[in-house]
Amino acid sequence: MRTGELLAEARRAAELSQHELAQRAGTSRPTLSAYERGRKSPTLDTVTRLLAGAGFELALESRIVFHEQSAPGGRSISLPSALPRLPLAKAFASVVLPVELNWSEPDRRFDLAARADRARLYEIVLREGTGDHIIEYIDGALLMDLWDELVLPRDVRSGWETLVHNARHEHLT
Repeated sequence: MRTGELLAEARRAAELSQHELAQRAGTSRPTLSAYERGRKSPTLDTVTRLLAGAGFELALESRIVFHEQSAPGGRSISLPSALPRLPLAKAFASVVLPVELNWSEPDRRFDLAARADRARLYEIVLREGTGDHIIEYIDGALLMDLWDELVLPRDVRSGWETLVHNARHEHLT
């Protein structure tokens, strides 16, 4: 995402006009407009100030990289370098998985606020999903909470076990 898009998204999420955000952040509306349209490049300090004016802060997150582990039957398991985190609204949303993941029940809706539905979805995504699916549907903290209850093939469980164990250990220290 480009800086201007980020600023515009933050402003819209805060339901502010360009004029309102510019006033809050101590800049002019034309300057904010130029930042949002990519005609001017704000400094990092300016981006931080504009985001703060919209009620957000800039955060640094580890990038998750996936590697594929071979599994029996010519399949592969996507394993992340770290457990992903989802925004609360997404972690507890109601979703229908794409047919390539849930081909046996293609229109089934999963209520992720319901523990049993979340467990079933996590089993499907960990077993069948790509890195993009994992980023889209799996929350690492909720996965740790469900881990001992999930019914997973041995190769999937062993592939994820170290990651979940290490995350639990970090959480406890």
